[in-house]
Amino acid sequence: MSQYRIRFFPRLLLCSVFFCTNLCAEENNKQQQNLSLTSINTEYRLGSGDLLKITVFNQEDLSGEYTINGAGQVSLPLIGDVNTKDLTVKQVEQGIADKLKPDYLLNPRVSVQVLNYRPFYILGEVKEPKSYPYVDGMTYLNAVAIAGGYTYRAKEDHVVVIRMNDPQKQEIILKMDDKVLPGDVIHVKERFF
Repeated sequence: MSQYRIRFFPRLLLCSVFFCTNLCAEENNKQQQNLSLTSINTEYRLGSGDLLKITVFNQEDLSGEYTINGAGQVSLPLIGDVNTKDLTVKQVEQGIADKLKPDYLLNPRVSVQVLNYRPFYILGEVKEPKSYPYVDGMTYLNAVAIAGGYTYRAKEDHVVVIRMNDPQKQEIILKMDDKVLPGDVIHVKERFF
């Protein structure tokens, strides 16, 4: 009986370690996915084509909707052009408040909200390649559906994407259930058979 316990114990210990390792790895993967989704949403970088609602509290004349121009700026009353290119919403709020502080308002409170994100572009083997409005939470499969679906020559398992905020403009291969980001240039490649 004691030999049975001696042989059984290492197997039980090995199974327990294996189970705990897999459980911890799954939990870690879930946390990393949640972190990456959170960082995408909170660290969104503004760019030309985004429509912003800028509110300066108790100052209706300074508040309104503004589209970021090709130079990455919005033009506001009193303070003129404000750079927004590659900045987060919080950075733009602080920039506007800093420009208003010295000469116009003592303690400006500024809120910036993205009303419309810049469009994404889809090219290649889809029925209607062109730019489309970005919708939050959209996958690449949704983007293909919006563009009329695949042509008969399309590779349907992945897309090649250039991110708008990537200074090197590198092409990356992504799965169809990955999320589209505003300004993405999506290319559906042709299959060779």
